[in-house]
Amino acid sequence: MQHLKFKILGFLLLHVLTVSCQKLEDTDLILVNNLSKLVREVSGITKLPGHNYVYAINDSGNDNSIFTLDLNGDIIKEIDLHKTKNIDWEDLAYDHDGHVYIGDFGNNRNNRKNLVIYKVSGLPTVKTKISEIRFRLEDQEKFPPKKKRRNYDIEAFIYLKGHLYLFTKNRSSDFDGTTKLYKIPAKPGDYVAKLISTFETCDDHKDCFVTAAAINDTGSKIVLLTYNKLFLIEDFNEDNLFEGKIEKIKLKHYSQKEGICFVNDSTLLIVDEGGKKSGGNLYRYILK
Repeated sequence: MQHLKFKILGFLLLHVLTVSCQKLEDTDLILVNNLSKLVREVSGITKLPGHNYVYAINDSGNDNSIFTLDLNGDIIKEIDLHKTKNIDWEDLAYDHDGHVYIGDFGNNRNNRKNLVIYKVSGLPTVKTKISEIRFRLEDQEKFPPKKKRRNYDIEAFIYLKGHLYLFTKNRSSDFDGTTKLYKIPAKPGDYVAKLISTFETCDDHKDCFVTAAAINDTGSKIVLLTYNKLFLIEDFNEDNLFEGKIEKIKLKHYSQKEGICFVNDSTLLIVDEGGKKSGGNLYRYILK
């Protein structure tokens, strides 16, 4: 009976994702929906295991709210997180205990000293409890550093085995596509984020910024998102994420993509920020 329930749930999820979808030309991205104006500056999404909805946040300059969206991208509810402040919210992550993590670590100018991740519980019931994970990056000494060394902006992270893994968005004037990987505990406190390793995405500064990350429910697949690419990471061991198998996937669709999450092991949801004439959409992508 339990197996049958899971099969029915899987069918319903697939049906929801299929309704009103539109195949875009020259790309494998599927346009699911145009997002509400309330989330036109979306900067991150995530999905809790076993739930048929996603959470979304907006970028800096917006309210400190988190939105619940159905799998078609329509808003179910808006939740105000009164004990937080949206300085520059950039990404969302989740763990298997029902916590959602909000990364307030956007750092365009590389001069912030107040980096924080909010750990939020109780979102499905709207009875939220919020704690703070504050940190600094172990190798940053100047705020800001010289322009050619500005690789301290963070817009992507994941939760894995009790820790948060942070990926930088390289803003160096001598851009070479290098994203740095840091690690901190996923519990309240004040930490020095340890630099673990680096990875060179590609050298096109218009297309190789890492803007979001996601991990599947089993912790076996990680994706990094850029404006036009995915980097799928598999077969990694412990902290050695970049020593695993890495596949570069061209989306053939350029936009300011800011958020990504797994629906299941092969289905991804992607969002881009809205501009005057384009963007502000929810897309679906199937990994081959």
